[in-house]
Amino acid sequence: MAEHPEASRVATVAPGPAYVVIIEEGPHNYSAYAPDLPGCIATGATIEEVTRLMREGIPFHLEGMREDGEPIPPPRTRVALVTADGDIL
Repeated sequence: MAEHPEASRVATVAPGPAYVVIIEEGPHNYSAYAPDLPGCIATGATIEEVTRLMREGIPFHLEGMREDGEPIPPPRTRVALVTADGDIL
């Protein structure tokens, strides 16, 4: 380490854009979609499964868009949780 002090530094990587994912419960499964990425959808038996599929699917979807020469849309959808009393969480 003393010979190469730069090797002991911790590299930081800036996170990429964050896309909103909507998860809906159906009669027999869960479905999810990213409103800012049309066509990026998933279904799964549990919330955990559909979330994992979207975590894998968004980078894959973006890669396909890049390969097809399509512009990558910026995240625009925002989320606010509002209680039945009108309070924002």
